[in-house]
Amino acid sequence: MSLPINLSNLIHGKTIESERIEFKKGWNPETTMHSICAFANDLNNWGGGYIVVGIDQKNGKPVLPPFGLKENQIDKIQRKITELCYLINPNYTPVIEPDIYQRKMIIIIWVPGGDNRPYDAPISLGKKKKSMRVQWVRKGPSTVRASTEDKRRLMELASKVPFDDRVNHKGALEDLKLNEIKSYLKEVKSDLFDQLDELSQEKLFRKMNIAKGPDEYLKPVNVGLLMFSENPDVFFRGAEIEIVIYKDEVGDNFLEKSFQGPLHYQLRNALQFIEANVIKTKTRKVPFQAEALRFINYPFEAVEEALANAVYHKSYEHQSCIEINVRLDRLEILSIPGPLPPLDNKMLKRPRIVARDYRNRRIGDFLKELRLTEGRGTGIPKMRLSMKKNGSPIPMFETDDNNTYFLSTLLIHPEFVDLILDEYKVSVLQYCVQPRTRKEVLEKIGLSSHYGNFRRHVLPLVQSGYLDLTLPEIPTSRKQRYVVSEEGSNKLRSIA
Repeated sequence: MSLPINLSNLIHGKTIESERIEFKKGWNPETTMHSICAFANDLNNWGGGYIVVGIDQKNGKPVLPPFGLKENQIDKIQRKITELCYLINPNYTPVIEPDIYQRKMIIIIWVPGGDNRPYDAPISLGKKKKSMRVQWVRKGPSTVRASTEDKRRLMELASKVPFDDRVNHKGALEDLKLNEIKSYLKEVKSDLFDQLDELSQEKLFRKMNIAKGPDEYLKPVNVGLLMFSENPDVFFRGAEIEIVIYKDEVGDNFLEKSFQGPLHYQLRNALQFIEANVIKTKTRKVPFQAEALRFINYPFEAVEEALANAVYHKSYEHQSCIEINVRLDRLEILSIPGPLPPLDNKMLKRPRIVARDYRNRRIGDFLKELRLTEGRGTGIPKMRLSMKKNGSPIPMFETDDNNTYFLSTLLIHPEFVDLILDEYKVSVLQYCVQPRTRKEVLEKIGLSSHYGNFRRHVLPLVQSGYLDLTLPEIPTSRKQRYVVSEEGSNKLRSIA
């Protein structure tokens, strides 16, 4: 199968949403023509869709094993599809690929969102209605006639081909690096990888829909350069990720790192850097409790979702890079511009966010195939759930009235917030340079050996890691002593 995706993942809806896949048990030319027209119109800017002929469906799910097509039907159906596409206005040509799945012949029709919307097609192939034409669109899993409102939206979209799907006239085919494409196809386990030796580069680029135009002026599209050129920032100045890790509150002491290259490389390398230099874990034995507690300052899953969301949705027409600022108490990810209307601050606070338009439909498809992002509207709920499971404050998402930016903020886990040291706690740390009993510690600061005093002035120092137990496995032992830890010593030196 010469499509740049994994066939099994496609059929089971693992990387392509079910609304973008239509299964047909058998060959029906009229409904197939309508569906091609609808996917080409791509009313929601989801990236078109796929029609699978030879597999039945039930409640939107494939019925397996496939019903299949007869081998002698395949050529006839392919010719008929080409004929039907001449009836679509403006003319539209999808990618048609026959294949064998679970020992049955099927046909996959890949219909990327068209550049010349709106498209219309005859109501029927019958002689009387062939001249009656309407615009077709997808509504959930169904192909329907466009309503008045749908037609208005299609007219708006007609003058706005998504930036990632536009031809880049400054780029050349040589800028699309074959090694990067091979690596991608191998990773997603596309059957197209096994056919690379049989295809010219031009045919390969066309099949992946990363180059467009006539043979004499075939040019890369923006998504091709963003994903498969060595230095996308040569064509798109803001195509990079910048991380700044602040070491103090003022901002005079910081570590800075930038990531360039293909988008998926940027994303993965930035995440690896954050995992190695930002994500911290604390494991602490708590007095009077058998189990040790484990805390993470920022759950990696939440960081991954937030950054993938920024890479997916930022505008690559804009020259500003994605900024990640790691401050003492929070991690901020800023991308420009903000979400497309009608998303605003009010909607961003809802439990479930439903986006109508997507800025980078093609980038999203590539990232989903690489398992770097998931389906529409799942990122923010997943971040919230991840932070909740970690015991962290809920993440914050904001934009301004004009949607000029999008800011995701992950607050640090409370256990990593520096404990405010009053004069009692400072005295305790200074006194516990040598191991001390609970009674000795409290007497030193002029308090009785009452548990309430211990809980208020000593226990927080243990829980924060500033005091160690000499017998951590027996926290209630009468022989227990408290001694300042290395972290506590460092804290004393910082406030001296």
